[in-house]
Amino acid sequence: KRSLPAPLEEWQTLRNNIYESVFTEFWNEDLQALVAYRGADFVDASALLMPLMRFISPADPRWLGTLKAIERDLADGSRVYRYRQQSREVDGLHGMEGSFAACSFWYAECLARTHQTAKAHDIFERTLSYGNHLGLFAEELGSSGEHLGNFPQAFTHLALISAAYYLDKDLSGQLGTWR
Repeated sequence: KRSLPAPLEEWQTLRNNIYESVFTEFWNEDLQALVAYRGADFVDASALLMPLMRFISPADPRWLGTLKAIERDLADGSRVYRYRQQSREVDGLHGMEGSFAACSFWYAECLARTHQTAKAHDIFERTLSYGNHLGLFAEELGSSGEHLGNFPQAFTHLALISAAYYLDKDLSGQLGTWR
């Protein structure tokens, strides 16, 4: 846009290769889901960003399978864990983590984008109940809903705003065909 020199063809080729790689190398046929990394046998809730960033259509069968796997393996009510691999190191970390509040809000928005509005609204409202008396959220929620990690966590609040904005548009009928 600014007429700066750049190897655009090279970048577009690389972009296309990465896009294709995600759908060929990160697809797990047994899980019917896109997985955390090449060859993995588990999902990572950060994949919830894929339809929110318009990397994949929320109606794509591969996405619907991934969402189902996230719900089955990572959702505990309205709390969504990034991953549940306590028996092995993931991202170089050991042990149990709390659920990620941002993932819970992403989950609500993804449900809404797949036309599961009532369920999305329920997940969103239940996740809101974990906010403190000022409506602020930490990075993670412990098993009894206590705030863990960074507090307040801007990333969580951005996810809350995005989900709230989308749900408001959806519930008020302002989305039309935009999903």
